[in-house]
Amino acid sequence: MNLGISQLHHAYRHGTISVRQLIHQVVQAMDQSPAEIWITRTPQKLLDVWIDRLEHLSPKQLPLYGIPFAVNDNIDIVGLPTTVGCSVCSAQATRSATVVERLIEAGAIPVGKTTMDQFATGLTGMQSSYGIVPNRFAPGYIAGGSSSGSAAALAYNVCSFALGTDTAGSGRIPAAFNDIVGLKPSHGVVSTRGVFPCCRTLDCVSIFAYDASDAMRVFEVVQGVDAEDPYSRAIPDCSEKNNGFVKIGIPYRNQLEFFGNDAYERAFRRAVSRLEVAGCILVEIDFQPFLEAGRLLDEGAWIYERYATVGAFIEKHSQAVLPTIQAIIKPKEVVHPSQVFKDLYRLQELKVKTDQIMSGVDLLLTPTAGTIYRTDEVLLDPLGVNKNLGYYTHYMNLLDYSAIALPAGMAGETPFGITLVAPTFGDRKVLSYAVRLESTLSENRLLAVVGSHLSGGERHHELESLGAQFVEATRTAPKYHMFAFQQDGLWKPALVRCQNGGVSCYCEVYEISSPAFEHFARRVHSPLAIGKLELQDGQVVHGFIGEGIIAEIGRDISAIADWRLVNVSDLKSGVA
Repeated sequence: MNLGISQLHHAYRHGTISVRQLIHQVVQAMDQSPAEIWITRTPQKLLDVWIDRLEHLSPKQLPLYGIPFAVNDNIDIVGLPTTVGCSVCSAQATRSATVVERLIEAGAIPVGKTTMDQFATGLTGMQSSYGIVPNRFAPGYIAGGSSSGSAAALAYNVCSFALGTDTAGSGRIPAAFNDIVGLKPSHGVVSTRGVFPCCRTLDCVSIFAYDASDAMRVFEVVQGVDAEDPYSRAIPDCSEKNNGFVKIGIPYRNQLEFFGNDAYERAFRRAVSRLEVAGCILVEIDFQPFLEAGRLLDEGAWIYERYATVGAFIEKHSQAVLPTIQAIIKPKEVVHPSQVFKDLYRLQELKVKTDQIMSGVDLLLTPTAGTIYRTDEVLLDPLGVNKNLGYYTHYMNLLDYSAIALPAGMAGETPFGITLVAPTFGDRKVLSYAVRLESTLSENRLLAVVGSHLSGGERHHELESLGAQFVEATRTAPKYHMFAFQQDGLWKPALVRCQNGGVSCYCEVYEISSPAFEHFARRVHSPLAIGKLELQDGQVVHGFIGEGIIAEIGRDISAIADWRLVNVSDLKSGVA
């Protein structure tokens, strides 16, 4: 199944599948997925309630109509238990969390609660009462945590998106290790009412998705003020100019840390090179203030905030709480209360420095993680591994930045990911840049077609033979003229970019491997070419473009702007 949101809505609109049929297929896929992913699966009786409601509605009415999603098991769903990864802590939810309520109202269907590190503590995914979620790509390696099950649910292709939580990297590390997108919003932008707290001043609900466009769709549904959440905040109403020149800061070379993982270091260099080729401006910045802020999470006052939430429970039920979780949460010593304020003062000093650095770039870029670990390595040194995994993530929530983790190819047998960082309330900014840049980072290419390679077209079989996967039917940005011209005795369309008066043209986007793309591109001849094409959502993909001579030898069919509607007989007769 292709469970991308656009793909499912396309299928729903064309009647190729119903919501009930889709959810039945998802349930079957859940049966085949690793049992460790799921703590509680939504009973069919409850699924039927949500499906029945949608039978009288359509994708045009609801932005997430019929979209299946999974939920980290520290987020309430009415009628299901919330365990926080600790079986003794299980409690039946009498109301869904605000974020779940908003998703269901938008048409989405929660199919189950997922495994997580106990009390959302840790980055390995190995500290749960419900087992260790296997890494789909390399079973001997960790899937990352704390939101391991939610990320794996996408890696194993059983839902369209998932909710996690992020206090120190729990919504980004699993994204990197599962080859998916992980959005960490600004604090309070997505309500945490109905979410079991870890550190209330830092906790964020995160979003896992297959691509940045889907993450953006989900984010727009769940963001917004919640009067029942005292930490809820609205994103200020401001417009971000997202031009073609992206200035990205990366840490000084001697501040990058890969913990001996040469494959990860090469993967990061490869990602940087791809961004430079794509036209991004890369500048080095001092990452030290960010690192120092991150150390406060494990060594400063916020240790006591974790204890304030679950300390009493741990003291009472110590047998049910895993030793590593206790070692992280229980303070090793009790410092004078004045130390709390000293740490707050120091954090503010560091934030002034990091904000100044961030003001000089559009985004900050780092690896999401400097390395990945085998499960046996975690068992030998769980606290050391957790500290290393947080090298690029621990500062984020303390400094109140927004970020998105993106896949950036493979590093040997395991996935590698990078993180784009924006300042507080830069959520839409970082999402829009991610939409533009993710295809540049991928080892696959996105290709937009406008003519006979369209679905049902006489040359569509060429895409199928190369293993191309349909992504979405969409339109270009309104920046093109569409011409029809003859080449090799055949009528073909060509898009020519213009300064003014352009139109939005119908196209279909396909994902294709890099070798297959190169093979396909070599068969395209002048006056056609494969170049960069801008879509209506701002994403830039590869596509068919025409050289300037097209305007002289072709016929302008911009008024139609959809090759499916063009009658070739009319072109031959000169009517069009």
